[in-house]
Amino acid sequence: MDAVVLRAVSVRLGEFEPLKGVSLSVPQGAFVAVVGPNGAGKSTLFKVLLGLIPHRGEVRVFGNPPKNIDPHLVGYVPQIKTFDRSFPALSLELVVSGIRRAWPFRVTREERARALEVLEGVGALELAERPLGRLSGGQLQRVFLARALVKRPRLLLLDEPATGIDRLGEQDLYRLLEAYQAQSGATVLMITHDWEAAYHHATHVLVLNREVIGFGPPKRALSEECLRRAFGHLGHAHAIRMAGG
Repeated sequence: MDAVVLRAVSVRLGEFEPLKGVSLSVPQGAFVAVVGPNGAGKSTLFKVLLGLIPHRGEVRVFGNPPKNIDPHLVGYVPQIKTFDRSFPALSLELVVSGIRRAWPFRVTREERARALEVLEGVGALELAERPLGRLSGGQLQRVFLARALVKRPRLLLLDEPATGIDRLGEQDLYRLLEAYQAQSGATVLMITHDWEAAYHHATHVLVLNREVIGFGPPKRALSEECLRRAFGHLGHAHAIRMAGG
């Protein structure tokens, strides 16, 4: 059974149609990089998989419609973190909210131990007692990743997870994700604007511009033809070809 299946999925928001007839099957254990220009429907695709917006067509996550999925099976790191930075919340509490799916006004000993374990795994143990309002962009990204991983999800949806992280931190992030996959067998879908990261770290690449332009192994999906159809130009595709040999 595939982890994700979409058949002729379309979404209309007013007069705009961000997704048109999207069909694909993602095997379990795949690491899929989702690339495309701004407004291509990448984040909309994730919202469909999370059951957050209406759509036409068929969507299955581990064989079931998104609304019927145990929410603990799916971890999600949004691109934009919306919260009041003056709210006196700690990083550890945000991670525990991923266990409860509600804000914890009192953290149990078991929840604290699990949250600290995951924060350590993402290299953010020292941030556990730090207020969220005092975190840098990269630090906040790590805490949100810990929140997504604390449930040990089988499907991980990451919307530009390297935002705000320097190059060294980005490499740490990919090592972490690959280690989590090796340990759990989870499926990862990651929206990224970094074609080189897609080429080197993903098992599959989805090139999306409201419809599927290309889907498959990085070398095939990141072809000149697919990128030109999606973006209208090649951008840094030449650097990818050089790096890939």
